[in-house]
Amino acid sequence: MPPTDNNDDNTPPIDFHHPYTPYDVQLEFMRAVYSVLEKGNGQVGILESPTGTGKSLSLICSALTWLRNHKRARFSASFDAVAASLHGEPDWMIETALRRKRDELARGWEEREAKLKALRAKERAMEERGRAGKRQRVGGDDAGGARGKKEVDEEKEFLIGEWRDDDEGRAGDDPLGMFGRETRELLEKVGLARRKGGEEEEDGGVEEEVKIFYTSRTHSQLTQFIAELRRPEFPPSLPEGMVPAGDNEKGGDMKEVVKQLPLSSRQKLCINPSVSRLGSLSAINDRCTELQQSKTKEKCSFMPNPENLKGTHQFRDKVLATLPDIEDMHRIGKEMQVCPYYASRTVIPGAEVITLPYPLLLQESARNALGIKLEGNVVIIDEAHNIMDAVANVYAAEIRLAELRRARQMLGVYVKRFGKKLKGENRVMVAQVGRVVESLSEWLSARLLVKGDHGIAEPNELLKARGADQINLYKLIRYIQESKLAYKAESYASHVEEQETAAPDGKLPSSTPVLHTLVSFLTALTNLSTEGRVFFEKIPGPSSDVKLSYLLLSPTHAFSSIASSARAVILAGGTMSPFEDYKAHLFPTFPPEKITTLSCGHVIPASSLCVWTLASTKPIPMGSSSANVPDSFEFSFQRRSDPSQIRQLGLAVLNICTVVPDGVVVFFPSYGYLDEVVKIWQQAPDSATKSIWERLAGKKHIFRETKGGSSDEILQTYTQAILSPNDLKKAPSAPHGTQTGALLLSVVGGKMSEGINFSDRLGRCVVIVGLPYPNINSPEWKARIEYIESSTLSRLTEGPQASVALSRDQAMAAAKQAARDFYENACMRAVNQSIGRAIRHQGDYAAIVLVDRRFGTERIRAKLPGWIRGGMAEGSEGKGLQGLMGALSGFFRGKRRC
Repeated sequence: MPPTDNNDDNTPPIDFHHPYTPYDVQLEFMRAVYSVLEKGNGQVGILESPTGTGKSLSLICSALTWLRNHKRARFSASFDAVAASLHGEPDWMIETALRRKRDELARGWEEREAKLKALRAKERAMEERGRAGKRQRVGGDDAGGARGKKEVDEEKEFLIGEWRDDDEGRAGDDPLGMFGRETRELLEKVGLARRKGGEEEEDGGVEEEVKIFYTSRTHSQLTQFIAELRRPEFPPSLPEGMVPAGDNEKGGDMKEVVKQLPLSSRQKLCINPSVSRLGSLSAINDRCTELQQSKTKEKCSFMPNPENLKGTHQFRDKVLATLPDIEDMHRIGKEMQVCPYYASRTVIPGAEVITLPYPLLLQESARNALGIKLEGNVVIIDEAHNIMDAVANVYAAEIRLAELRRARQMLGVYVKRFGKKLKGENRVMVAQVGRVVESLSEWLSARLLVKGDHGIAEPNELLKARGADQINLYKLIRYIQESKLAYKAESYASHVEEQETAAPDGKLPSSTPVLHTLVSFLTALTNLSTEGRVFFEKIPGPSSDVKLSYLLLSPTHAFSSIASSARAVILAGGTMSPFEDYKAHLFPTFPPEKITTLSCGHVIPASSLCVWTLASTKPIPMGSSSANVPDSFEFSFQRRSDPSQIRQLGLAVLNICTVVPDGVVVFFPSYGYLDEVVKIWQQAPDSATKSIWERLAGKKHIFRETKGGSSDEILQTYTQAILSPNDLKKAPSAPHGTQTGALLLSVVGGKMSEGINFSDRLGRCVVIVGLPYPNINSPEWKARIEYIESSTLSRLTEGPQASVALSRDQAMAAAKQAARDFYENACMRAVNQSIGRAIRHQGDYAAIVLVDRRFGTERIRAKLPGWIRGGMAEGSEGKGLQGLMGALSGFFRGKRRC
């Protein structure tokens, strides 16, 4: 499907500075990205480019080319303004004015460099003053001896400091609101924060006008992106001839290094051993911010301060001069003996590209804490097929009864030790925390006595006991965060346990961060009630337990701050189809002309892909529907447990394994169904006949994904069976030397369905069994369907987007259809992810077999990626197993000849 904004034939081609000769599909993708960014003004691009087509490099080349062109255009616009103001004047006057403007811009460049030079001199002077102050403090002794040391240390370490509710809302308005006044002023002084109102520091560095924020799902994906970012070279952002003499002494085209900054959490960047060893992110955050409190004597020595300004500035310069990843940031911080988490703030103004993981971009509070402003900037979300789930996960929270009991125990131990020393607001607030814990505990305890394993919980009912419903949750959450109650109470409980257990290995016993979990859950309860639901679920096991879970039903409101503020948003992924959900739930108010969609083809030739729909074992007569064929494959919930159908499936897989070389991966709808299938395949009709399982084992080594099992171990042995079969122990049921390759039985949505690379011999055939629809009877999906129906109906009948052409009944029908589409799209996104495991590069080839008659319907096929639809054999759904075997035999015979 071509982009909705194809370039005009008269438009000159764009040099994207791709380090290689790009394929046609890469050029199509880069043009679409460039067009979205160039239009700006809240444009959105939803772009699909199959894995193996160089998507990341295409994103880099198109986005950075646009950014540099955009910068040059700003300079050119200033020249055009001069020329326009002199319209009708003699040419010599216009030339003189333009030359004066050019000299003015050149002087501006030189003045900026002089400003930077002066800034360095000022920094050196500040560094010298810092060293002098440090020399004056050397030799100061610490009062206090061993007398009463234990009690004093405990109070110093664990007692809550004085807290007053006299700064309501400060943390929400000020990214540094979590710190004391002295610390905030210090951060501003050393350039780690903008001053109130966005005023620029008088000695601030050069700030890039437009930035690109790039985010992906995992740390490793961001590292791979940065590695790709090092490949291309881009021209400078200044127009040709504008670089002052002496700045390009080597001659030729000057290449301007991309200025990139990776951001991450304290857990990845902390270099203070006493903090990083705490392990959990919440504990690290609390301990770190506690060390920055103005009243804390024991400060972190790595925190940027007047004494280590030199290291802070060297950190900034080194990061901007290179293209570091997170490991590099950690290493540079250790070299300079300055905290990379805080020192990275000095790099943000001068960075062109900022990479960060999903949670840091998707949560507005996280963006505020980092000082990230999206207004007028570009947001690129890679691996965006799961962006709606990612938003839901960021805002999800859960807590168990066992954790609440643990929290009550920890609070009891803490109050017993320090209760008499708590004063004023502290005593009141700690008591309120206890009441909330008691109320939640009582509600969950009552659920253990009722019938049913799960259900929906009313938020108002959760806090009815102990008068907890009268407590201001916003204030309570802020108190726990600012007072560091969670860290101090948990640390003290850990301290007591350490003394009681006296661990022989010297390691601190780990304390579950249950109070942090409580804060997350209470924060979720403060979200809009229309957008989320709270569920309870009994936990199976020997110990009776039950948990509360908060589920965000819609990502619309949470994502709106990104969608409405950025200059442009790009959603890119290998399997984005179907597109409708992103439009309906991330950009519901955006007009069609603001959204560009593109589904690129693959870089492989058509001869390298064979896609087949196996609707039945036997051919379907012309004019008949597969739904009316008795032995057609349909793995719906009502039919999938039919033993006859499962055995027919086994025979089909056996035939596939006979003709497909090397690796075959079969994806099932769920772990439970995979167990059911394997059980029937392992049953032999009689003692003289081998079971389907034994016959499969005679063809290939069989591997099976298990819920909770190690995917790395399975993948390693599966790979070994294909690439180094002589080193692998033969299956007991198989004759020695007859197995060729391996068969992997996996699950759609499982560990093998995303992020695993089954390239080349590891995945010569991918088989999808059935359509993995979620359990629509689960409380979570019932709530989702109900929410989509109600919100769609409201949009169609109320407010500015209401359609006057629709009757109430028509609007209701449209709302139900929207919910059905969302449900089906969730299924097809999971299918498309599993399919994408096979073809991974231009020279790869594979067969894809879709086993279910419903894959032959146009509605389902329309939700497959374009490159899959293009490789689908015409009429395959009516040709049965014999037709499939002929197609596979011919396909792989042709590849062997190649």
